Amino acid sequence: MTTLRIWLTGSLLTVSAALADTWTGTIVDVMCKGKDLSSHTSKCAVMPNCAKSGFGVVLADGKFLKFDETGNAMALKRLRSPSAKEKDLKVKVAGSRDGEVIKVESFDLQ
Repeated sequence: MTTLRIWLTGSLLTVSAALADTWTGTIVDVMCKGKDLSSHTSKCAVMPNCAKSGFGVVLADGKFLKFDETGNAMALKRLRSPSAKEKDLKVKVAGSRDGEVIKVESFDLQ
């Protein structure tokens, strides 16, 4: 997804492109990322030690990308929500990637 913003200031034209990528996969806490994701639950993810380790997304190819602090807060809030599913924790995340970390801009638990 690419957003192009153009500002006209006097006779100066400024163009700024904000790039946001999206990732979909299974959300998991860092402590449980190597475990069987089909049996991982939201109750496990919000337990103090698991939640404290942070969260990330396991992509279809098995690669794990960790969330930044903003993403961790978004994930914890959604996983603690009464409407959160117990299993099959699919997520769509938008933001920018910095190495193996996603700087999360939006978070959708599906």
